[in-house]
Amino acid sequence: MGRGAVAHHRSVLRALLLENVHPAAVEILRDAGIEVETRSGALDEAELIETLADFQILGIRSKTQVTRHVLESVPGLLAVGTFSIGTNQIDLDAASSHGVAVFNAPFSNTRSVVELAVAEIIALTRRLAVRDKALHDGVWDKTAEGSHEVRGRTLGIIGYGNIGSQLSVLAENLGMNVVFYDTAEKLALGNARRVETLGELLEVADAVTIHVDGRAGNAGMFTSDMFARMKPGSIFLNLSRGFVVDVESLREHILSGHLSGAAVDVFPTEPKKRGDHFESPLRGLDNVILTPHVGGSTLEAQESIGHFVAKKLRDYFLTASTTLSVNLPNLQLEHTGVGRIALLHRNVPGVLAAVNQVFADHGANIEAQMLATRGDLGYVVTDISDVTQRGASKKLMAMDTTVRLRIRDAFERPEFPPGPAAG
Repeated sequence: MGRGAVAHHRSVLRALLLENVHPAAVEILRDAGIEVETRSGALDEAELIETLADFQILGIRSKTQVTRHVLESVPGLLAVGTFSIGTNQIDLDAASSHGVAVFNAPFSNTRSVVELAVAEIIALTRRLAVRDKALHDGVWDKTAEGSHEVRGRTLGIIGYGNIGSQLSVLAENLGMNVVFYDTAEKLALGNARRVETLGELLEVADAVTIHVDGRAGNAGMFTSDMFARMKPGSIFLNLSRGFVVDVESLREHILSGHLSGAAVDVFPTEPKKRGDHFESPLRGLDNVILTPHVGGSTLEAQESIGHFVAKKLRDYFLTASTTLSVNLPNLQLEHTGVGRIALLHRNVPGVLAAVNQVFADHGANIEAQMLATRGDLGYVVTDISDVTQRGASKKLMAMDTTVRLRIRDAFERPEFPPGPAAG
């Protein structure tokens, strides 16, 4: 039997925002009547479970891990907003099965990452880090040795999504030739050329940059064999995910001189908060630029992300809209001024008919109804202006297929009060 439940009229929804989420997000949520508590750092699993006991909304960036155990231990959690592009820090399957909506910011910091990549491509090709270090050490090393223009050189982009494709345009404007590799069919922008194999890209590129997502299949994709296939003297960038690259192999190919430089912004293991000690086999290498996962960390990007994710969370609680949720069926909804029942359910035949039979048995006057499905989940939202008898919600909760049920009375601003989702 489904264990979805409704606890009527929770007075105020509460949100916990971790990891220095931009103040714009706080303002948007508070304006929607949501209480907000902020903390600067990440929380480990035990701390997160303990702290979330009295919150329905969680906002994080890249460090806090929302595991299955967390989701199972906090049944009152309704939504997670990750104020970043990636969502691999969240167990999305567990979130879906527990009826927890997840929202991210897939576009907001694209430009920031692209600009950092362009800056690092130029810096590595001109060996600026080496020249800078020499002067700081008091050595006047005026030479053109190993220094090149990027104009006329070939950039190889692995992953041609939002970031990779925009980088392609800017690199071409710098006079670079662009080739890209992606497992999905992607439209080439400008004069960029798609290659059929990763090997073909590695053999022609003077600079290789990775812009893939956090799916498990990308783990360990770039190993010693890949570095060995790159052109002698080429440079390498990773501004995507730390677990994609074997950093020990990267170190070996830098030390051997096969690669002339590298820029890395993400690491297999990263400190939890600002000021913590950082260790990596890449530290201390010539012409290697290391940055602390700041690809999307510009003031402009963080403000844009704060607005984007907070508005998605706000809309989810005020209207039940799931537009651009990364794990739930997507419905774009507006206020209608009537009561609204949102039912997240297992996607099996007959659910909609059973739901409408419950409404019919209770004399419900249905004003509108929308249904969307996504994999194993279905999401049906029904606007009802009147019912002749109470008790429909108990029957909906008792259905075997129910994952999460939420109810909002007509004109009521706070979101339907939450209850534990189905396991």
